[in-house]
Amino acid sequence: MNTLSAIICAYNEEKTIKNVVINVHNYFFNEVIVVNDGSTDKTGEIMQGLSNLDKLKYISLQVNKGKGYAMSVGVENAKSDIIVFIDADLSNLKQKHFEQLITPLIEGEADMVLGQANETLINYDLNPFKSLTGERAVYKKDILPIINEMKQSRFGVETLINLYYQSEGKKVKYVMLESLKHPTKFEKVKTQQAIKEFVTEAHEIALTMFKNFNLISKSIKNKLPKI
Repeated sequence: MNTLSAIICAYNEEKTIKNVVINVHNYFFNEVIVVNDGSTDKTGEIMQGLSNLDKLKYISLQVNKGKGYAMSVGVENAKSDIIVFIDADLSNLKQKHFEQLITPLIEGEADMVLGQANETLINYDLNPFKSLTGERAVYKKDILPIINEMKQSRFGVETLINLYYQSEGKKVKYVMLESLKHPTKFEKVKTQQAIKEFVTEAHEIALTMFKNFNLISKSIKNKLPKI
């Protein structure tokens, strides 16, 4: 029987981290790993207050290393077969959302499942960023080969993972997570700060694509008809 690890990476999520962690801890995961990526708000204090949760494994990074580094640390510390990445700023998490992410893996329908919250500003079918979602389920053995690259990718980590899976010809499935809410940057920070973060993240994504052009080439080659 497959075991399940939830990985939650957090950076300055004092408003939502407690509810997300408790919510996830209440469900069927064998362990819940929280990686605090050098938060400067009260995220660390809140997590210390949750130390009584028996399935919780808390890892605190002294300085901000970026999302890719935090995710890779979570993977390295996970003991389960299946890993489910969960954003730290979600609301209205339900057990059905986790079942939607995990079931296609167990039933062999996919090697990676990406879940999109439907409570967003952009229609799911038209959303060009849905492949960058933070809600995804994978087998640990499949993602281990790119752990070192993940550590250097910062916000480009989802792009890296997507490129790697495409280059390996793995099956990817998208699911709609009904009623799950994921706030936009403009809801979390002031407009000027949100724009600044968007620019930084776009740069990190572009840099990841440039550094991993070999994966893009391999993906294209895999799709060419065999002669």
